Amino acid sequence: MRIVFIGTPEFAIPSLQNLIESDEEIIAVITQPDRPKGRSRKITPPPVKELALRHNLFLLQPEDANSHQTIAALRQLKPDLIAVVAYGQILSSKILEIPRCGCINVHASLLPKYRGAAPIQWAIIKGEKTTGVTTMLMDEGMDTGDILLQKSISIEDSDTAATLHDKLAVIGGNLLIETITGLKKGKLVPIPQDNSKASYAPMLTKEDGKIDWTGTAEDIHNRIRGTYPWPGAYTFFNGKRVKILGSEVWDTKKHGDTPGRVWGILKDGFIVECGKGRLLITQIQPSGRKAMRTSDFVNGYNVTEGCILGDRG
Repeated sequence: MRIVFIGTPEFAIPSLQNLIESDEEIIAVITQPDRPKGRSRKITPPPVKELALRHNLFLLQPEDANSHQTIAALRQLKPDLIAVVAYGQILSSKILEIPRCGCINVHASLLPKYRGAAPIQWAIIKGEKTTGVTTMLMDEGMDTGDILLQKSISIEDSDTAATLHDKLAVIGGNLLIETITGLKKGKLVPIPQDNSKASYAPMLTKEDGKIDWTGTAEDIHNRIRGTYPWPGAYTFFNGKRVKILGSEVWDTKKHGDTPGRVWGILKDGFIVECGKGRLLITQIQPSGRKAMRTSDFVNGYNVTEGCILGDRG
């Protein structure tokens, strides 16, 4: 098949790599323009561009994928198939109708659950025990197209958004090739999504990392895992913001009436009361500092039993 690959971040790399190693013909790669990155705001190419250039693939980086110029270029390429993986823009109907076999998308959830930009993070934040990857035929909606294939995996209690991202990226790369093979053999029957079961996973903001200590220990633990590494779960101590990078549910029973109070200090962390249950904090990052062991934070910042974390901290 003559394939145009459209994608941008690290999540798309296994999919593009698998396509490169397959017998398919990659006639073009489309990715986002180079953007400022990090504190230095250095202009940095997206990961997909770097991989495409290493393999001398024809590359386009339009500011707007739906521009007249990009659509004209795609029509001239005459692709059999367009494969989209975490591109970052919604494609118009004019693009979707170009390839002979349609446009397929690799999405990091078990659709119709968690449509949108941040399915990996929200699956963890919401306490899901299972997630996966879906390939679908694209339509003009946001992740609403007919399902082609799905692969599910368990979410481990130790998983963060970072570790789950890497697992799902590999699964997505394999599922893309399996989907293309199935389409070529005519073995895949598209299945419409049940919109009544749909849920949404909007792009995270920094405020999504704010810890509400009146929540349950499990919910706070899930938020810490689901927002790692970005935007990062945070609270306040002595009026200064600190990021909570690691935690464990200590217990789940109802206790005192002071959510955010440091209940106990251990060798490897300190225990905080929640609205229900207690949470062991194992890794922390004070504002403007590097991540540190919680024991070092306790000693360096004079954390004692009875201290309060949160807006009052």
